[in-house]
Amino acid sequence: MLDTLEWLALEVKHLDRAREFYAEHLDLPVERETGTEVVLGAGGTDLVLRRPAEVPRGGLHVHYALSTPAAEYDGWYERLSRTFDLEEHVFGSARSLYFDDPDDHCVEIGQSVEEGAGITGIFEVVLEVADLDRAEAFYTRLGFEPVDRGEKRRRVRLSGPMDLELWEPQLGLADARGGVHVDLGFGVEDPRDVADRVADRACAVDDVANGTRILDPDGHYLTFR
Repeated sequence: MLDTLEWLALEVKHLDRAREFYAEHLDLPVERETGTEVVLGAGGTDLVLRRPAEVPRGGLHVHYALSTPAAEYDGWYERLSRTFDLEEHVFGSARSLYFDDPDDHCVEIGQSVEEGAGITGIFEVVLEVADLDRAEAFYTRLGFEPVDRGEKRRRVRLSGPMDLELWEPQLGLADARGGVHVDLGFGVEDPRDVADRVADRACAVDDVANGTRILDPDGHYLTFR
């Protein structure tokens, strides 16, 4: 139902500082910019750095994960460990490193089976929700499928165009938190049809340029186009 993750928007205080951080440490190219936002290329997904000026704002303290080919992971670890106090975790045979950006977003870089070089995409986003059961029901209507649940923490992992983790308020690995008022964009075949599937549970449904935008019950914006 949701074909691709088109963008993830992060709220930042200072555009110049945020742009420099992502260019210097992650080699993400600037695709376009305005006076209130900078759009970086992260594989096939836009990573949007946005000053608070209007809604939808970018997300606050978002934990999200970037993918890199497995063979390149050690290079990233060596490079970033010169500047950051990295935390590392292993998931099966794949490793992930964690560090914070200047605006307190927890950035993860994880090994993937993809070919290529550098950062190849965004494979996970974590949202904070007030009621896990309600949020899970909302996102499964959009085609996400549960693949893992927390045993000690109230969380669920859903599979879709990227992995979506829903957390009730808590600190996770690397003291990460789920993002609040996160702005996500998805590529879909029929934006209005997708929005209609959750319209009775959404806080708002609006037509926007080339698509439809909804506001979920936890204040996250989803745009379908």
